Amino acid sequence: MKKIKFAIVGCGRIAQRHAEHIHKLGELTAVCDIKEEAARTLSEKYGCCLYLDIDQLLKNEPNLDVVSICTPNYRHAEHSIKSLKAGKHVLCEKPMALSVADCENMIYAAEQAHRRLFIVKQNRYNPPVAELKKVIEANQLGKIFYVQLNCFWNRNEDYYKQSDWKGQLEKDGGTLFTQFSHFIDLLVWLFGDFKNMKVLLRNYLHPDIEFEDSGAILIEFFNGAIGTVNYTVNSFQKNMEGSITVFGSKGTVKIGGQYLNALEYQNIENYTFKNVIPVNKANDYGFYQGSMSNHDKVYENVVNVLNGRDTIATNAIEGLKVVRIIENIYSQRELK
Repeated sequence: MKKIKFAIVGCGRIAQRHAEHIHKLGELTAVCDIKEEAARTLSEKYGCCLYLDIDQLLKNEPNLDVVSICTPNYRHAEHSIKSLKAGKHVLCEKPMALSVADCENMIYAAEQAHRRLFIVKQNRYNPPVAELKKVIEANQLGKIFYVQLNCFWNRNEDYYKQSDWKGQLEKDGGTLFTQFSHFIDLLVWLFGDFKNMKVLLRNYLHPDIEFEDSGAILIEFFNGAIGTVNYTVNSFQKNMEGSITVFGSKGTVKIGGQYLNALEYQNIENYTFKNVIPVNKANDYGFYQGSMSNHDKVYENVVNVLNGRDTIATNAIEGLKVVRIIENIYSQRELK
């Protein structure tokens, strides 16, 4: 099996997790960041080349296979497209981009270059979530008629002050892009696309950010089910819950915990959930935590796909769907 050569563009917190798994499953050839200290820390730890400019990286690394894009949200499309045009496969962190137009341009660049465009959606690998997917596909829950998604986390003032882009609408995109795009992805992956939505968004405790800190969304799916998305980053002092509750004609299931990592309730006709104990912990960023850390599974898929041993787990079309839904939600923004 070919050893895949990777580069990381963007050497912030999430890049540490990418580097760890690249080192185990492939070869980290180079890292790149406009902040030299961040790039140097990674390059010295893994003994790889350091670049301060993506154009120089792409010019000087002809044997590179994959570029992992870990830059701020608003740079994802630009850096992905440059890498694809240079003939490299791309693994892009969430969100894929901040607009449908940018996603379409990324997909077009991948098609033109005959290269793969992978999108990071690691929550699909959470054991309870993977089991729920199997149960739904096997029709064990019968006709699904109601779904509730709750995302109750904490992001305080320090979180938004730690960078020069978080909290800015044009660079960050909003709470659904930065915190909860994984959860929107799971709704579409599990239950299908949204047909109609009614949206309420508010900012209660974060006067220095340019978008909502809380939202309530009423959804109608194309399959006839209805549901709600309830989210906030105002949970007092710490993350409280990330959960999906499903009501079907043959069963009810709730996956919860702080990060969709625990089976909290099941009552299914002639069926019991199995193999739902989490293996990995949440991504830890010091004074806050993010989603479950399943980047090992993401990189296993990338390596296997590029060696012809698997199909792509999360393709660019699925990434685009999530961006389109969030874009549609924010088109109804009436922030108060």
